[in-house]
Amino acid sequence: MDERFERYVTELFAAEDPILSKIRARHAAEQLPAINISPEEGKLLFVLLHAIQAKRVLEIGALGGYSGVWLGRALPAGGELITIEKDPKHARVTREAFDMAKLHGRVRLIEGAALDVLPTLVPGFDAVFIDADKEPLPKYFVWAMQLLRVGGLLLCDNAFFHGAAIDPGDTSGNAVGVRKFNELAAKDPRLAATIVPVRDGLVVGVKLRDTA
Repeated sequence: MDERFERYVTELFAAEDPILSKIRARHAAEQLPAINISPEEGKLLFVLLHAIQAKRVLEIGALGGYSGVWLGRALPAGGELITIEKDPKHARVTREAFDMAKLHGRVRLIEGAALDVLPTLVPGFDAVFIDADKEPLPKYFVWAMQLLRVGGLLLCDNAFFHGAAIDPGDTSGNAVGVRKFNELAAKDPRLAATIVPVRDGLVVGVKLRDTA
């Protein structure tokens, strides 16, 4: 997206409050990878969760809690965000972010590898947001579809993966994982999906039914 348009959207629709700004600043201070979602993407997630009146949401890949705050704030009283993070340092920063945002009782962080944690979760999530390592994305797709309720949202960041998704010459594990995930989302008859070209691309899909 043209940076002018991105800035316009952010300033008009997704201006950060002091807590979000502080959480994003802590990402840099703690030297976390600069891969957190943008404010305009956070606002899009926030709007989508409200649109389906989501109460139970799963996030795969917490990083430092910035996206989790956008997701957690979209939930009503009694709602729950479960977020999975395998890196202990990232998990610590995420907990601090949730404390700053006063999301106590609305978020639950599980430390561990996602493919170990996902089989332990009870299905019926209203939305699954995936923003984790890219090579295992096809496996995350399989689990997300099992855990989502009919009518639930499948959401995945970095659909373009900085252009690698449309570069057949990039045969790295990460690029292949992103392309395979996109293909699964596009062709699975249980899902109606597309890519929203916000920042690095966001896959947005609605689960239509349980069986193909």
